[in-house]
Amino acid sequence: MDWTVAKPFPNEIPFLTEMGVEFLGAIDGEARVALTLGTRHMNSWQVGHGGVTMTLLDVAMALAGRSLDPEASGAVTVDMHTSFLQPAGHPGSRIIAIGRASHRATTLVFCEGEVRNGDLLVARAMGTFKFLKRRAAGRKLDHTFIP
Repeated sequence: MDWTVAKPFPNEIPFLTEMGVEFLGAIDGEARVALTLGTRHMNSWQVGHGGVTMTLLDVAMALAGRSLDPEASGAVTVDMHTSFLQPAGHPGSRIIAIGRASHRATTLVFCEGEVRNGDLLVARAMGTFKFLKRRAAGRKLDHTFIP
């Protein structure tokens, strides 16, 4: 499989840049991202923080889904369920998230993902993502709260 990807997202995502996420590729409903864990990624037990693991899963699954719709300007997470199986690792560990699209509907894509540290399965996830299409600049958003 050719894992080349020109630009994973239409716009830079500063959070992912700050984290140090590396995009390995996205094609045909599968995507991979990686991260070398540093001290800034640790929790109080000095292992990779669960939020870091979830972020990688979220990004890998969204990219996998988006690879099926090149016209989409992005994808947003509708829901996500994660099961943590073991610690992600210590500083210096390289973890890889793999996302796979399992079903595509008109505006939604259903995905699954996993994070691995070498051969060790760290976490698994399932998520639903909504495709976004380009909208006119300056478009007013409706933030109506309905109790």
